[in-house]
Amino acid sequence: MYEIRVDEEKCCAYGNCVVAAPDVFALGETDKVIVLQPEFPSVPPHVYRAVRSCPAYALTVGRAETTEER
Repeated sequence: MYEIRVDEEKCCAYGNCVVAAPDVFALGETDKVIVLQPEFPSVPPHVYRAVRSCPAYALTVGRAETTEER
């Protein structure tokens, strides 16, 4: 699984990600980005474009951390 993360300290609510992937991102009431769908089995290309479009570099995509015990 892959996970989208938002660094709320960096987010300036430019909205580029919302335009690029409105099915995944939205602007909240406090003008910060909300991730509507935070996890994917594989990341769709439009989500990568949305992450790269952030001028504040507030978005990242990475492997989701698991909490399974071994």
